[in-house]
Amino acid sequence: MTCIVGLSHKGRVFMGADSAGVAGLDLTVRADQKIFTNGPFLMGFTSSFRMGQLLRYALSPPKRYDKEVMTFMCTDFVDATRNCLKSGGFASKNLEKESGGQFLVGYEGRVFAVFDDYQVAESVAGYDAVGSGESYAKGVLFATSGKPPEARIKLALRAAEQHSAGVRSPFCVLSQ
Repeated sequence: MTCIVGLSHKGRVFMGADSAGVAGLDLTVRADQKIFTNGPFLMGFTSSFRMGQLLRYALSPPKRYDKEVMTFMCTDFVDATRNCLKSGGFASKNLEKESGGQFLVGYEGRVFAVFDDYQVAESVAGYDAVGSGESYAKGVLFATSGKPPEARIKLALRAAEQHSAGVRSPFCVLSQ
């Protein structure tokens, strides 16, 4: 389910999301948005609405002091996220491996993807996407370089909706 799109443009992060809630073949167009701000972070989630609710309402994001941004994201930010998901009953353990969910984070003009094993990735392309519409969205972002960020995101989400059964409008776009 889902398509979350993030891109960095002139020191700002733009993020867009669809509104689909999918369980098997059932679809609900949700009123609660998959993208939001939490302090200095712009976040967009896939995996579970419960995970998104915890990230939005229960996560107390740490402050970055003297660490480089990627170091901070891989350590302090991920540690706070893991603790939030565990205390909220979302993180699971299977065969001694802890698992969370997948989401994008915009921070200090950069876009990071956090995966279910809590690895943090930053694409050199300056954009990323997650969810069932990921491939379609990335193709559009690649092909629309040089166009305004919000237009790129909306077109990427429309392409994902056209080709993925798990993506539905209305779309939401935020920037930070």
